[in-house]
Amino acid sequence: MLITGFPAAAFGTNCYVVATGPGTECVVVDPGIEVTAQLDELLAEHRLQPMAVLLTHGHLDHTFSVTPVCGARGIPAYLHPDDKGLLADPMSGLSAQTRSMFGGRLEWSEPEDVRALADGAVLQVAGLELAVDHAPGHTRGSVLFRLPEDPGGQLPEVCLSGDVLFAGSIGRTDLPGGDHAVMLRSLAAKILPLRDEVVVLPGHGPRTTIGRERATNPYLQGLATGASDAPQPRRGL
Repeated sequence: MLITGFPAAAFGTNCYVVATGPGTECVVVDPGIEVTAQLDELLAEHRLQPMAVLLTHGHLDHTFSVTPVCGARGIPAYLHPDDKGLLADPMSGLSAQTRSMFGGRLEWSEPEDVRALADGAVLQVAGLELAVDHAPGHTRGSVLFRLPEDPGGQLPEVCLSGDVLFAGSIGRTDLPGGDHAVMLRSLAAKILPLRDEVVVLPGHGPRTTIGRERATNPYLQGLATGASDAPQPRRGL
């Protein structure tokens, strides 16, 4: 298994590339702002051929480069249908402050081929099997992508968590389509049941594990204890 990536030019959004190994087909996860040149270099370095773009949710910092990445290769993008509106009108999901950074306007076109993700589905693409978990709260259509543990036991199970879970925090819930109570239900239903050994690759910031977050993340600890004094999450657009 090959999983690599880099932060985008803005907002520190992690763009990931996942493949069964070098010299194979791959998927690109969350191509954010101004990632195309660095993505091309990474793909050439590992001799990879993208077969799809996977979007953890519809916020612009995760989708900005989806159309050029898909269009250059004639490949589909996958997104949960509850965030389709954000792909059609990315400005609708931003804070007023972030909208002002774009001057209130954005030249934008959707990918030609956008396919729907469903909760509980297993996406089979590029020789990979990725389980899809719908985990709304940050946005209505936020999802997790989970890769199973390597059968030989060399690699642990991996969760590409988007803006659902970060090291030490969770995605903000104060943007259009966000809902803090729904986010807490998603964490309880989709994150807490995962094994401690699962490696978490978040949409922003460093990797972590479920065990580390279970022990130290105030939002997960609050779910376990029933406490509600964790600060309002602010990470993400």
